Amino acid sequence: MSTKPHFEYLLRLGDNALVSGQRLGELVTRAPELEEEMALANFALDCVGQARMFYTYAAEIEGQGRDEDQLAFLRDQIDFRNLLLVEQPNGDFACTIARQFLFLSAYQIQLDELTRSSDKRIAEIAARAVKEVAYQLRHTRQWLIRLGDGTDESHDRMQKAIDDLWRFTGEMFIADEIDEWAAAENVGPNPAALQAPWNDFVQQALQEATLTRPQDAWMDTGGKHGRHTEHLGYLLAEMQYMQRAYPGAAW
Repeated sequence: MSTKPHFEYLLRLGDNALVSGQRLGELVTRAPELEEEMALANFALDCVGQARMFYTYAAEIEGQGRDEDQLAFLRDQIDFRNLLLVEQPNGDFACTIARQFLFLSAYQIQLDELTRSSDKRIAEIAARAVKEVAYQLRHTRQWLIRLGDGTDESHDRMQKAIDDLWRFTGEMFIADEIDEWAAAENVGPNPAALQAPWNDFVQQALQEATLTRPQDAWMDTGGKHGRHTEHLGYLLAEMQYMQRAYPGAAW
């Protein structure tokens, strides 16, 4: 099995999880209610835990002596391979729910496919993560429906959040050479194959939330190749501050 695409594929999985976790962690002390704050903090920990498992394996595959912390804290923005969707700011609570719902709906399908990966280590990580993500997705879907089918203001905010973030969803289903390698080696699914079940799931939830599905048009892409929005730089500046200011610091 080729090392470089294998490493890159694991980085993408780890980066999506880490950036999602960091975004959710930013909401500690800022959530709309105490119980929700505890839920978001736990979801953040789940995401960081998934990132650690993917990074640890990626470092082993790379064989350059790096570890999970170096991959998380000592890479520059251009070296991150996460989707543009997950790096988008929290905004108001509707924005957070929309971002998480749109991403988790695809991530859940991807993880389910990865439980059958030819790479047993990835299959084991996915088998653990898929349970955590299923709970997160159920929680997020409930909020989507509650806000969409709530007051006029909550409905309008939820619709605006879905409309604003829709242009980042296309990247989740576009395959490149790394995805094609993964599909050829039965390591992971072709992203294009995830789009139909994602569409069905999202459409059903939007209808229940009395929200309108945006039209598919031009999509923002580039995250998987290190071309990010300006938002990732600010996220990394905060997340990596300690290791950048005090290189090699350890607890």
